[in-house]
Formats: sequence, structure tokens, C-alpha cells
Amino acid sequence: MSKYSAPYVMVTGGAGFIGTNLSDQLLSEGETVRILDNLSRRGVEENLGWLRSRHGDRVQHVDVDIRDADAVGSAVDGCSFVYHLAAQVAVTTSLQQPLRDHAINLAGTLNLLEAIRHSRNRPGLMFASTNKVYGALADVPMRKAGDRYVPDDAVVRECGIDEQRPLQFISPYGCSKGAADQYVLDYCRSYGLAAVVLRMSCIYGPHQQANSDQGWVAHFLRCALGNHPLTIFGDGRQVRDVLYIDDFVAALLTVRRELTQLAGHAFNIGGGVANTLSLLEMIRMAERLSGRPMNLSFSDLRLGDQPWFAADHCRFSKMTGWNPVVSPENGVERLWSWLLQSHRYAGTEALQQAGIPA
Repeated sequence: MSKYSAPYVMVTGGAGFIGTNLSDQLLSEGETVRILDNLSRRGVEENLGWLRSRHGDRVQHVDVDIRDADAVGSAVDGCSFVYHLAAQVAVTTSLQQPLRDHAINLAGTLNLLEAIRHSRNRPGLMFASTNKVYGALADVPMRKAGDRYVPDDAVVRECGIDEQRPLQFISPYGCSKGAADQYVLDYCRSYGLAAVVLRMSCIYGPHQQANSDQGWVAHFLRCALGNHPLTIFGDGRQVRDVLYIDDFVAALLTVRRELTQLAGHAFNIGGGVANTLSLLEMIRMAERLSGRPMNLSFSDLRLGDQPWFAADHCRFSKMTGWNPVVSPENGVERLWSWLLQSHRYAGTEALQQAGIPA
């Protein structure tokens, strides 16, 4: 029996990368999980099948689009907590289809907020925001240091970007996610909803359906494994803090457990300065794992790309005791092992070379 009063936890986008890992953990702890997902992304049906094979009928899949306000309202009623992960996730796609991006990321989030506001239980909410709400950090001076960009300012360099950083939305994706971020916080103020915003850095790990627009760590490894060409936008010195999925799931569970003290606040969540990689450094790691050089080409920097970003997660850590524990080296090796064993990504030859039966 669940330790919570209501019968299920809802995860929007629950068959996606983060949703699959989160749902698996919740289900492993005895919860019933309602997955709201229209299964529009590649690979998510397989993720859903994997969850069902492990947890049976405690996986409640609702084939609902977040843009359908009435269906979202029906799905929310009676749940104990909502993790809102459903989104259009790529900057490039938002530039091509800004109205769709708006409808999913902003209007869809409003649908969910209204559903919670009018529900019987008024469940708590965690909204997955993004570090893109801070824009390109154009006013933060950077310099080259080997294969990296680093901030000139020692405090930024040592601590990262905190929540006091002014918001600056760039690209339709930045606007839709940033506006949704602010709507969530305002529904806390205006209507008393218990909600938390997590502004995420780069999350990576198993079940990630990566491509050139989203999920760069897994995308680099997939290209290395299949010996596929990889295009780098910019010079490759861009730096990101990376957070392994197990650490992020721990943070998500912490939000629910500590909802009373966290509600109404936005927190930066990522690996932090101690867990950063430049694109060039990640390429070298992928080449070591595959045993061959990658097939690289370079193109122009993309709109709004930050030369350096590391989340200062100290505020969340001080309030909850959470800290990441998986290093980039260990996390990348774990993801590589998963990719090798996944027939979605590894062909027979790659599996045989790795000593794994196809």
C-alpha cells in the first residue's frame, strides 16, 4: 500500500527519458504511477513496455496530449502529486514551429495548472524548467582555457550560476519554458498551489532518446558507438554541468518529500561546477570508450547557446541535503554500457566487438 493518501502519482511525459527513470523508481517504492504521455516521440513506446514488464498493472498509461485541457483535467483528479515533464524539448524545433512549441510548453502547462487548481485534492507539482531561462549569458566575460571556456569572474567560475541571475528568454523554446516557469510560481502566489520549479542543466543516462537537438551526452556516445558523423556547433569549448539521471531522480523524490518547505521557489539543479564537461572533453571520452576517432565536422554556433553554464545548486542542497554523487566519468561509462546492451543503438558488430552477445 502507498504511504501517500491518494492512489497514484502522475508523471506527464512519463514514458520519456526522465519520466521512465522516475516512474521506475516510484513504482519500485510501491507507488502506482499514472503516465500521461501521447507517445509521440521515438522510443517512448519501448520505454512504456519496459515499465509494464517490470511493474505490471501499477503502470497506468493515459494516452493524453498535454494540449487537451479536458483530458488533462480528468487525468489529474484524485492524484497525490504531479511531476510535469511533458514538453517540446528542442530549441531548433521551436524555431521551426514556434506555435506548436508555445501550445505544448506554455499552454499545456497552463492546462495542467488549471486542472490542479480545480481538482479535489489540489496535488503538489514539480515543474521541469531549464537553464535556458538565463539566456546566452552574453554579459558574463569568458576566456579560452585549453579545451574549455571559463568565466573571468572567480565567483561565477567557482560557484556557478545561481537563482539570482536575471531571467532572459532567447528563442521560442526559452520563451515558452521561461513563461511556464513564471506561471507556475505565480499560481503558487495567486492561488496557493504547492509547486516547485527546477531549472535543469544537462541530465543524461539510460533510456535517453538522444539526437543532435537534445541529450548531447547520449548523442555523442551514440555517434561514437555507431561511427556516425557528429556536427559540433561552435568550436567545442562550450562547457556544461552534467547530472546523471540517478542523481536527478533523487532530487525529484526530494522535492515531493520536502514540498512544504520548497513550495513557491525555483531552484537551479545540475551537476554543478565539480561535474562539468566541455564538448571537446566529451568527445575524447567517447573516443576512448569506442577505441576510434570520431567523424567530426564543425558549424556555426546556434542561437542562444551558452559558452559556459554550471548550475549553482547550493540553495537546494542547503535546504534538502541533496548533492550529486555520480561523477561524469562514472556516469558516462554507465551510459556507454547501457547503449552497448541496447539493440536500439548497437548493431551486431558493435556488440560483438564489445564482447556482448547480439
